Amino acid sequence: MPYEADDQRLVDEAIADAQGSTKLLIRDPDESQKLGWFSVMCTIWNRGIETGQEAHGGALEGETVLECVPRNGGEKNYLEYIYKAPKLRTISMYGIVYIILGNLSGNAIAFGIYVLEAAGITGHDAAIRGLAVAASTVACLLHGLWRQGGIVVNNIFASLKILILIAVIIIGFAASAGAKFGHGPVHGKNVDPLTGKVTPNFDTHSSFAHAPDDVASYAQSLLFIIYTYSGFEQPFYVLSEVKEPKRVFAKTTIAAMGVLSIIFVLANIAYLCAVSFDQRLDRQLDMATLFFTEIFGTNAAPRVMSGIIALSILGNIVVMTFTASRVKQEIAKEGILGKHLSLFFASSFDTPYARLQAQLFPSQLPKSRRPPPEQSPLPALFLHWMFSMVMIGASSSTTSDVSYTILVSLYSYAIVILVGFFVAGGLLYLRFASDERRTWVPNAGFKPWGGPTAAIIYTLVCAFMIVTAFLPPSVGSVFHKSKTQPEWWIVPTVGLAILALGYFYYLLFAYAVPRIKKQRLFVERKATIVRDHGEWVQAVERVEAVWVAREGPMDNSANVGGNYVETVTVEANKAPV
Repeated sequence: MPYEADDQRLVDEAIADAQGSTKLLIRDPDESQKLGWFSVMCTIWNRGIETGQEAHGGALEGETVLECVPRNGGEKNYLEYIYKAPKLRTISMYGIVYIILGNLSGNAIAFGIYVLEAAGITGHDAAIRGLAVAASTVACLLHGLWRQGGIVVNNIFASLKILILIAVIIIGFAASAGAKFGHGPVHGKNVDPLTGKVTPNFDTHSSFAHAPDDVASYAQSLLFIIYTYSGFEQPFYVLSEVKEPKRVFAKTTIAAMGVLSIIFVLANIAYLCAVSFDQRLDRQLDMATLFFTEIFGTNAAPRVMSGIIALSILGNIVVMTFTASRVKQEIAKEGILGKHLSLFFASSFDTPYARLQAQLFPSQLPKSRRPPPEQSPLPALFLHWMFSMVMIGASSSTTSDVSYTILVSLYSYAIVILVGFFVAGGLLYLRFASDERRTWVPNAGFKPWGGPTAAIIYTLVCAFMIVTAFLPPSVGSVFHKSKTQPEWWIVPTVGLAILALGYFYYLLFAYAVPRIKKQRLFVERKATIVRDHGEWVQAVERVEAVWVAREGPMDNSANVGGNYVETVTVEANKAPV
């Protein structure tokens, strides 16, 4: 839908202001290029489902509030709003963590493992890492060369995953009822390791009779549960690219998570209908492979399932590449990478597909009515790819399965748990302790079910996970070193070290660099806000970064606790409400 005349004038003036200047112009997608309700659901499903690896249950949703003008960035926007002074410290600590760890390098290694298993090849670490590099590269190229094509591929992957899980549920329940699929009846059972007594998986008296009772095992289990449901955050990362976000986003996200939760629980029940307890613990196979082997009983079943899982993991990489690159673009807009690198990684370009389409099929519409060509954050995609390669390479000193465990656990601990703790805890601070506590809830425009209950639960869970990650699992635990290889303290130590690296980077950039250069970096962001379908949305944004003398008319650095200033101004015909 075309903008109103006054809004279009603002957009045209912003574009003209950026032309011929040092200002970087970033244009938000046209309405026809934005994510609809189905694509929003697919970003959650595609990230949340790793077929065969979601043998966990439970969901924890943080208290979320849509800002008056939805923007890309996810947790970055929340953290900047909550921890305002100094803003540079907040964005540096979050930005360094997300730039380094905000990728699915662990999943890329898992992709390589399953591809080789599908091909009947084992024990080739170099080939696995080569496939991991290929998967990450293909995903980045897809979104860089053809934005809309990447969205379509994401939707296809998500739809296939839902259908596969529905098939698992139907087959598992049918097998439990006595149906045969060429291998006779199957019944998941539990064998008592002390008495040898055999009972069904669903016998409540024996299923958890010998479960480990150490805190560390529960903490590790909870870590993987939270990772399984972390897909809910994906639409937050690309909120300014969602069509009619205030009308569509909240309902769609809740519906997608509801569908996912139901399917996950039913799929786990279906698994338990066929897979015995001793198989789940003692075999180095995922649940889906065990399930199909028990049901169909053929040698081909594990290899076929490995191929399906590999495609599913590739889908995870595709959607995470799309969303994470937008977050890294937003981080770069804040200027923390220095003037030239920040402007470079914050920029977007017309995709090669859009240019080719314009040459082969030129639009017959008047220029004023033509939709702008699709753009993609190619530099941010390169930044995302570069650190994916770093993480794959950094873990190459150990075996691929151990690398997968470390990288997935590190992502979960740093991105999901640490960041989640500061976001959820910050929301509680805003509600109960900040100067805005009386006005923040009405101004937010959204009242979550249960009030702050979800934020309280999530804060407590994350705090529990942060501390207990340093406790060693017991000898009999499936998370003990004898079964998982890496030492228990590696993941939390590295995660906290990278967070500390972000703080050190802040001190260096805010204080040391300006003293050495005798200048400080002044960053100005101007967002042009327009009305679209009755909602306020961002149309274009201008970013300017300039080194200025430490003393001068713009030197109000005391307000941010360092020699760095960042301002955001909004241009609109009237204040967004």
